[in-house]
Amino acid sequence: MHLPNRTQVLVIGGGPAGATGAAFLAREGVEVTLVDKEVFPRYHIGESLLPSCLEILTLMGARDTFDRHGFQRKPGAYFNWKGETWKLDFGELGGTYRYSYQVRREEFDHLLLQHARAVGAQVHEGVSVREILFDDGRPCAALCVAQGAEEATTVEFDYLVDASGRNGLMSTRYLDNRKFHEIFRNVAAWGYWEGLSWPDDCAPGSILVSSIPDGWWWAIPLADRPTSVGVVMHRDAFVAARRTGTLEQVYAQALALSPVMANLTEHARLVTPLKTEQDYSYTCDSFAGNGYFLSGDAACFLDPLLSTGVHLAMYSGMLAAASLASILRAEVTEREAAAYYRDSYRQAYLRFLVFVQTFYEAHGKLGYYSKADELSHYMIEAGDIRRAFLNLVSGLEDIADAEQATSHLMGEMSRRIDQNLALRKDKRALLSAIGSTQVEDNARFFDAIEGLPCLSANMALDGLYVSTRPRLGLQRVAAM
Repeated sequence: MHLPNRTQVLVIGGGPAGATGAAFLAREGVEVTLVDKEVFPRYHIGESLLPSCLEILTLMGARDTFDRHGFQRKPGAYFNWKGETWKLDFGELGGTYRYSYQVRREEFDHLLLQHARAVGAQVHEGVSVREILFDDGRPCAALCVAQGAEEATTVEFDYLVDASGRNGLMSTRYLDNRKFHEIFRNVAAWGYWEGLSWPDDCAPGSILVSSIPDGWWWAIPLADRPTSVGVVMHRDAFVAARRTGTLEQVYAQALALSPVMANLTEHARLVTPLKTEQDYSYTCDSFAGNGYFLSGDAACFLDPLLSTGVHLAMYSGMLAAASLASILRAEVTEREAAAYYRDSYRQAYLRFLVFVQTFYEAHGKLGYYSKADELSHYMIEAGDIRRAFLNLVSGLEDIADAEQATSHLMGEMSRRIDQNLALRKDKRALLSAIGSTQVEDNARFFDAIEGLPCLSANMALDGLYVSTRPRLGLQRVAAM
């Protein structure tokens, strides 16, 4: 299939953000073209999913395909953090989400891309974008080059979705609006193991997370494959360790710092070479503008402690598709849709950012992360944090001062996390509390952070929310 000379929407990037957005748009009858410089399947890290991803798969008509594929079912997480151990079982506190999957990303991403193609998106693999052309500041065309081709094809478009991952074509080359969070400038190193000795009380399929002084470990079981075992360390700690040792030595030394990980790998064997990657958390000043939307890692990236990467990618892909579908049907103005997308996606990101920060703070400051109690280190405005939690934390509505609101929020988040974990640690107390107001309130709160709040009219922003029936788009809240 040849590249078209024109399309309504051009999506750059075929990962979860781009494929999700393209699939939703195609289902709405939008002419959408997706290009990716890679040929799928291709390897990618980020193998543990939040349950909310499955709801998005259901909404895009792909759930059965993924359920049949045979991915490892993920019932929750097993945490060993600062000497404490607890199990997080999805759904044990009530709420919407009961399980998720651990996935081989080369297979998961390929299935997503195949689904986008099957529902009508024009998908072109092995095609890179050499340059984006602008008309009075608005992107209007892309110079696309297929592998092995000498000449570029100019593809004109009405709207652009940049889902180009951490490369962030628009943000790094044209907008120059990416800001890094100094606290979470991390490095990850990982490999794949066979023969691991899992803790007896770790539910099969759970992700295992264990802290060390300057970072943390993950172990992610994958169906019929070796287990992904990786360490996330602050850049400064990693660089200091590398001055006196090889990558393999740094990895082994970090394993020894966690008794849980040392026991897990004691009789196992590493069956692949180690890989490394920078896990620098960042965000762009704006996620949408004149004729464009930034989606997934092209817009923001967060410390992977809570497995948020694929969730934020698919969530933003769905948001972008809903916004564009309503623009093209003249249901909202372009300005309204862009503002809604910016605010909704940014709030989802900020909620996770505060969640990660509060988790670190509530359960022991970790060396290089000890400055994480100062929001200024994230270059995030306190007022933005307040707005992100306005509908989630009671009492914020009546607090006008941003600094006071932020202090209240951090204390409330810490209280909620402590309450959540206390219930999970004492299973007898949990069983006696099931159905209580405390448990139900806690479940609703974390559902709103980890779920899809954009689908609720109660979580509308500027009078808009995402509706999926009868069509995907932005819906106005009915006047009272």
